[in-house]
Amino acid sequence: MTTRLLLLADTHVPKRARTIPEQVWRAVEEADIVIHAGDWVEPDVLDELEARSSRLLGVWGNNDGDELRRRLPEVASETIEGIRFSVVHETGSASGRERRCDAAFPDTDVLVFGHSHIPWDTTTENGVRLLNPGSPTDRRRQPHCTMMTAVADAGALRDVEFVIVERGEGPTS
Repeated sequence: MTTRLLLLADTHVPKRARTIPEQVWRAVEEADIVIHAGDWVEPDVLDELEARSSRLLGVWGNNDGDELRRRLPEVASETIEGIRFSVVHETGSASGRERRCDAAFPDTDVLVFGHSHIPWDTTTENGVRLLNPGSPTDRRRQPHCTMMTAVADAGALRDVEFVIVERGEGPTS
């Protein structure tokens, strides 16, 4: 069986965007599992994602307050289709990231993270795949707002794609 994944991070609603773009909601409805790597900002976003997704795996980020931190872990781990996923908001600077993540997540096949708003897809020396979907609402210095889709299939992660979100609503979109 295959599992369609949608990876999100740094939605920042309502601080950086008024709402989640409709393109993202369509992707949520198509996904079997939505993974959110933190910086929701308001609990309403978590509530709506929980209501609209088939399944949600998420963590809190540095911009998330007490309620989100009560409801979500700092680090989440789950095996999906034989792939060991971990989710965390922040991994530190890009310099040395692979080495730090190898040390911090030795029992992980795929680490999903956020914080930088910079789309990222690398593999560490120990074989951990590091994925940052960027932000669907606040592109910062990136050319586009982004999210990521992938398919987990019998122990393999395939069809990993950055998706440009056409309608960002943040101040830097």
